[in-house]
Amino acid sequence: MTSNDRFGRRIVLGALLAAPLASPALAQGQYPMRPVRLVVPFAPAGTTDIAARILAERLHARLGQPFTIDNRPGAGGNIGSDVVAKADPDGYTLLMQTISSGAINYGLYAGRMPYKPEDLAAVGLMLRVPNAIFVTNALPVNTLAELVAYAKANPGKLNIGSSGAGTSLHMTGELLKLEAGIEMTHIPFRGAGPMLAEVIAGRVEVGVDNLPSVIGHLRDGRLRALAVTTATRTPALPEVPTTAEAGFPGVEATAWFGVQAPAGTPRPILDRLGAAIDAIVKEPATAARIAELGGMPPALTPDGGTTPAAFASFIRSEITKWGEIVNRAGVKLE
Repeated sequence: MTSNDRFGRRIVLGALLAAPLASPALAQGQYPMRPVRLVVPFAPAGTTDIAARILAERLHARLGQPFTIDNRPGAGGNIGSDVVAKADPDGYTLLMQTISSGAINYGLYAGRMPYKPEDLAAVGLMLRVPNAIFVTNALPVNTLAELVAYAKANPGKLNIGSSGAGTSLHMTGELLKLEAGIEMTHIPFRGAGPMLAEVIAGRVEVGVDNLPSVIGHLRDGRLRALAVTTATRTPALPEVPTTAEAGFPGVEATAWFGVQAPAGTPRPILDRLGAAIDAIVKEPATAARIAELGGMPPALTPDGGTTPAAFASFIRSEITKWGEIVNRAGVKLE
């Protein structure tokens, strides 16, 4: 064997030994190589679904593979979230997480949650939105103060709808009842669409919803907005006062929507997805689309964006905050 032959064998052997070490990184660097499933734990037509479809469209454009929506509603978002928590951590099953199943439910279903916070890895926050408190047009009230006065004069006669038990919308209604000292019967629905239809028809008198999924009905006059639940008014409905302006500063709740993945998903995949979401929320066209729906940017980083680490820290703080509110309201779900 010549020296050239021995040299060639050493090169081939070195390449073979190095290949197993390089392949995982190589595979992750090529992610995604096939369509990705984005699980939405609520029914179609609600804000979670709207946000997911906007994000899926932009992720497809940026990463080159389809991001397909899989609606898995039920149990305030727990059913769909559990699907992702138990999925293979390969980056091909993601969750459009919400304030409900990502924070509030840990207090509401204490000891009975099908997954734990550590079963899901943070990827990025997409947007925050106000909740809107509104009424059917047949109800003779035009302000939040008038609603409270009507509820006190007609105890037990008002129903308040939300898109599901344990959602931030349900808890916003509970906060209103606590702060105002009124009673209304909570009617949970399996999504925003069915709830809005019942309030428009007048079969449920009061509703709470995320602004993006109700804003069209408010603008068209099919429903009457009384307040938004953020600290400042939303440019999307500048004429609608905040709950603080209406005399109830304790009724403040900002819903949020972001992406999580199964725990154990490789860090390069989380980082690539996180960077893509950060770029998407900063796109002028996407930002304008979100603002038109009444949404606000994530603003987790100094430049107004998001990262997996910042989103993880944010989720931890939200779990603590809403756990305290759930205890105060005394609401527990089976």
